Amino acid sequence: MSSVHLSEIPRTISFRTALLFLGLFGCSFLALFGYVYWQTAFYLKTEADTALYRQVENRSAQPPELQLQEIRKHALQDVEARLPHSLFDADGKFIAGVIKQLPPFSAYDKPQEFRWLKSNGHHRPVRFIVHKLADGKTLLVAQDVHDIREFDELLINALISGGLLLLLVGLLGAVVLGYSAHRRLDKVSRSIKGIIEGDLKGLPVKGNNDDIDRLASVVNGMLDELERLMSEVKGVCDDIAHDLRTPLTRLIAGLERTQRRGLDEAQYAASIDAALTEAKALLLTFKALLRISEIENSARRSHFAPLDLNLISADAAELYEPLAEERGISLTIENSQAPAIMAGDAQLLFDALCNLLDNAIKFSPDYSQVRLSVIADHETVGIRVTDNGPGIPPAEREAVLRRLYRAESSRHTPGNGLGLSMVSAVARLHDMRVTVNDAAPGCRIDLLGKATPASH
Repeated sequence: MSSVHLSEIPRTISFRTALLFLGLFGCSFLALFGYVYWQTAFYLKTEADTALYRQVENRSAQPPELQLQEIRKHALQDVEARLPHSLFDADGKFIAGVIKQLPPFSAYDKPQEFRWLKSNGHHRPVRFIVHKLADGKTLLVAQDVHDIREFDELLINALISGGLLLLLVGLLGAVVLGYSAHRRLDKVSRSIKGIIEGDLKGLPVKGNNDDIDRLASVVNGMLDELERLMSEVKGVCDDIAHDLRTPLTRLIAGLERTQRRGLDEAQYAASIDAALTEAKALLLTFKALLRISEIENSARRSHFAPLDLNLISADAAELYEPLAEERGISLTIENSQAPAIMAGDAQLLFDALCNLLDNAIKFSPDYSQVRLSVIADHETVGIRVTDNGPGIPPAEREAVLRRLYRAESSRHTPGNGLGLSMVSAVARLHDMRVTVNDAAPGCRIDLLGKATPASH
């Protein structure tokens, strides 16, 4: 890690989040350990006091002569003076025992502590009870609590060392997390800079489906769509230059011929009609382009409502049935058994289906067959249009969905190459898929989307 990276790590969200959790965990650790320490110390203190009260009770129950003998005997047996007993007269003068001077105390029969200087010169912490006997003497019962104090120190040292270890490990973990996040964000930043410079390869995805991965996936989807739109814009510009050049050339040439020649009134009117026809065809092309742009801006999603594709298909088939009969084409419709319900704009879907039927009838030979099918199952609804025309070569099945693109086999057929582009725009607006397949012979186009729960 470079010094630059180290200086930037504290600014990362991962590092700050790790510090926050370190603080929360540290507070929880202190609270838990403090509670354990308090309960343990209270338990040991209570046990010591209980033992002192029991010894006071036992000594008080003994006769004075036996009591004195037992205290002297106990002093000889308790070599280390762990449980010292002493007896004093009514004036506080020493009679027997280990502790020869009555320590200062605030009240009788109340556990207290003092530092006892033993004969070997060592100070020991002692917990004691002073009890007034029935004959006026004073009984001192004590217990060396040095082991309890050592245990308390051990607990405190464990608390301090554990807290320091927790702080060290937590800080190290925060640095590692911050460095990892910073390194990954560096990659994302470099990728974004590349995107700004025109490289749309997308953001790196680690594959663990974390927050950055999900964000990168969304951005990559956006970049794919942006790249598609940019490619379409470039393709549209090329196609406009290619496909509109011919009608504009014819229009200009016709007007120039009319201008140069001395024509009679009928010939002049015919030239004007021809120019108007070419101009209207150009105007229709631009209207279709504007229509597709209107659809693609998704402004009409607010008008979406549940609709049945069976009804839309029936209306479209009824509209194109006379056109098919003129050429002896059999137009059949196959409705689904269940309602094909989906959310969408009925007018847009109707227009898209009309474009599909228009293409199918236009490119099918006379006395052939066009079949319109409605698909509906538990998850998918859609429309399928099948014809017996020349079909679309596999290499051109994606290109025909671009604006103004026309296959070589359809160059001499009336049209502007925007029908399938409009269908594709409507499909994207409705989250549907357009697929072009071979019908052997002919072409099959599927427009499939997601069913709503109402169709289940």
